[in-house]
Amino acid sequence: MTIKDFLNSKPRYYKNIDYTRMPRAYESVKEKLSLPKIIHIVGTNGKGSTGRFLAYMLFKKGYKTGHYTSPHILKFNERIWINAKDIDDESLENTHKKLLNILPKEFQESLSYFEYTTLLAAVSFEGLDFAVMEAGLGGEFDATNVFDKELSLITAIDFDHQAFLGNSIEKIAKTKIRSIRKEAILGYQKHKSVEEIAKEVAKEIGCKLYMVDELLSKEEKSDIKEFISKKAYPIFFSENLSLAFAAGKVLGVSLEIEDCFDLQIFGRFQKVADNVVLDVGHNPLAAKAIERELRPDTVLVYNAYEDKDFKEVLKILKPKIKRVEIIDIEDERAVDKEELINVLRELGIKYGDFKRVEKEEEYLVFGSFRVAEEFLKGGFSAS
Repeated sequence: MTIKDFLNSKPRYYKNIDYTRMPRAYESVKEKLSLPKIIHIVGTNGKGSTGRFLAYMLFKKGYKTGHYTSPHILKFNERIWINAKDIDDESLENTHKKLLNILPKEFQESLSYFEYTTLLAAVSFEGLDFAVMEAGLGGEFDATNVFDKELSLITAIDFDHQAFLGNSIEKIAKTKIRSIRKEAILGYQKHKSVEEIAKEVAKEIGCKLYMVDELLSKEEKSDIKEFISKKAYPIFFSENLSLAFAAGKVLGVSLEIEDCFDLQIFGRFQKVADNVVLDVGHNPLAAKAIERELRPDTVLVYNAYEDKDFKEVLKILKPKIKRVEIIDIEDERAVDKEELINVLRELGIKYGDFKRVEKEEEYLVFGSFRVAEEFLKGGFSAS
């Protein structure tokens, strides 16, 4: 069975998750794998760009480097990035066959889409020097947490996936941060309590905890801000690049910020046309960061999942939004359209259906990876 057919046979989402399954599956193949040094990234926002900044700088320094990220926008291969390229179809199929040969049938059948994909990435990263592994929605119980880690990076933590992680910042932070092991760097945080929790967890586990600010000199901070400005990246990217750059200090690798100059970060505040910015963000923290970057009277191409706080997202973006154009997404998790319309009416935001991009308007495509996928499949390819 091809990798495509195999993954299509697996459910993407579970109301109840067996957290013992992935650790048991990994134990069954662990002795047959030779993995590189793993840098694990947890947090609510910024994992993808932080991971790609770090992986790219390591690659440019001559290290064989992989980056595992999720979900994908247009093609599954985006999830497994090796030496500055998405994995090719042939290598992906060969890796799939290799994993099936060593993975007991019990786990072939029972592993979720994300769990199997995580093991697939690990097998594809054999023989590399470093692998940057990005957690999914969790931390302590995430599928990516089964691997031994050289270093953990903690990006900004905020509300998201409350059904799985808890309804308070403290609960969410503890779940994510309890994934740390040997050494960890705490990135810039919006909630002061996250720093206190990180210190408590690090002490309990016996992990050496660094603050990103303490690892960077004034000159390096200035260089990062200058680089972000030169690349015309949104300001919040400076926090992600800072965390990635600081990782080099702990890893003992002298990274170069300028090595990221030719890096393209797909789907992260990406200008896909002269008047269209696309971002795969979907929660209030992402909305706050993006609202600061938006021009007034931007048209928002939008849809959302029912388990997201889309009302709060729309409330945050409202000051810069001229109107919302709802783009249809085929997904069982998508919010009911009438429910979304009722929220738009309640907030006093003009709305309609998305049909096409008009040259005289400015657009933001935002809401989820599925929104980005539907938009790009409509003929709007990334430049």
